[in-house]
Amino acid sequence: MEGSGRGGSSVESFLRNYKLGKTLGIGSFGKVKIAEHTLTGHKVAIKILNRRKIKNMEMEEKVRREIKILRLFMHPHIIRLYEVVETPSDIYVVMEYVKSGELFDYIVEKGRLHEDEARNFFQQIISGVEYCHRNMVVHRDLKPENLLLDAKCNVKIADFGLSNIMRDGHFLKTSCGSPNYAAPEVISGKLYAGPEVDVWSCGVILYALLCGTLPFDDENIPNLFKKIKGGIYTLPSHLSPGARDLIPRLLVVDPMKRMTIPEIRAHLWFQAHLPCYLAVSPPDSTQQVKKTDEDILTEVIKMGFDRDALVESLRNRVQNEGTVAYYLLLDHRLRNSNSYLGAEFQKPVEGYNRNYPNEAATSPIAQRPPGFMEYQGINTSQVERKWALGLQSRAHPREIMTEVLKALQELNVCWKKIGHYNMKCRWDPNHKDGPINNNGMQSSHYFGDESTIVNADVTSTSPNVVKFEVQLYKTREEKYLLDLQRVNGPQFLFLELCAAFLAQLRVL
Repeated sequence: MEGSGRGGSSVESFLRNYKLGKTLGIGSFGKVKIAEHTLTGHKVAIKILNRRKIKNMEMEEKVRREIKILRLFMHPHIIRLYEVVETPSDIYVVMEYVKSGELFDYIVEKGRLHEDEARNFFQQIISGVEYCHRNMVVHRDLKPENLLLDAKCNVKIADFGLSNIMRDGHFLKTSCGSPNYAAPEVISGKLYAGPEVDVWSCGVILYALLCGTLPFDDENIPNLFKKIKGGIYTLPSHLSPGARDLIPRLLVVDPMKRMTIPEIRAHLWFQAHLPCYLAVSPPDSTQQVKKTDEDILTEVIKMGFDRDALVESLRNRVQNEGTVAYYLLLDHRLRNSNSYLGAEFQKPVEGYNRNYPNEAATSPIAQRPPGFMEYQGINTSQVERKWALGLQSRAHPREIMTEVLKALQELNVCWKKIGHYNMKCRWDPNHKDGPINNNGMQSSHYFGDESTIVNADVTSTSPNVVKFEVQLYKTREEKYLLDLQRVNGPQFLFLELCAAFLAQLRVL
């Protein structure tokens, strides 16, 4: 383990950085303990793997592969690995603490899930799988047992022991994964490129989420394989038209005709209620290390680390006390802010007008960007447009949010902070009783604290009330994109609000 301003590189030094707690679980070749990182106070899970047991069970390659892959990854729906320290007898793997167990247990407990909840899980899974594929990794063992849930019931893809690095022009042949979730070409021993087998597994998982059972199941393995190879399963009648359309496109026996991730993203059922941070393509892992968060950097430097050495370690992906503290603080903040600004390199969804004059947009976007459509559950002709207003600026996020809240205050808009750069808003055009923020705007707390809810006549039941969300996230071009998205209420009233908002908003 390398240092970055604070001495110590031994295992003893590593163990001093954590307060070990209770054992969370015991496996075939080690155990998992909960621990507290002493510098940041954040909880982690530490896998303590016994080298002798790993070697005896011929699992060395599996363990090495998972560590190698997870070192690369930084995604809100993939389990995070913070550091690995090896001794002659053990391997200590410090990982993100995920407290709510497996998605498998969640499905067993609840049975089939409500469609909106199942869709939310599926959207998160697809985003994580897309990130894997973009970084040339195919998971090959996607199943609910390998999908963990955090305290907020967000999915974390885990167990990359069967994963393999994809190389352009190379086909994989290893037959692996769990039979019930394995694609026909995998159990047949045929050559496959990789991504398409994960898509099949995602189809099986979606079926399990919506139906509470597996599409392909049989105690007799030859019979199970026969069903998988023939694509033999039934679709329950309770499924919505959207789900009934999507699942058969995922469970196509011919991998060449099977849906791709971009096609899944474009499907109307998938796009309904899609969070903005998932509505964009995931960043490349090599891009993520090019930027550092100044606020987090400052916090870590205050702990006694040298700035230049820390920045250099972050850019070169060096594992040491400073970088571990940095990523623990960063991940904790992103989890609490819904990852809107955390996805540093995410592009706005296609369809946004990016030819904005003078750095900021001056007109609402009357387009229908992917990711902002509601599926009504009948047919595509009944899909409702979700209007959105997009603004771009190079100003500092604090300045942007200060001006946004001033403009909203002038318009008597109610808001509630749900993340550092994300708010739920409510506007009643019939309420015109003057300023509504009794606390006033505070420049040092530009979006208020968790208890600050700017409220105006909340009991109003007017059908003309417009509810919308405001969120800010960063683009590749070093600009910040402000998105106003209508949740419900009259569409044209929302556009009227957008026009009034632009009139109030100072050019950033």
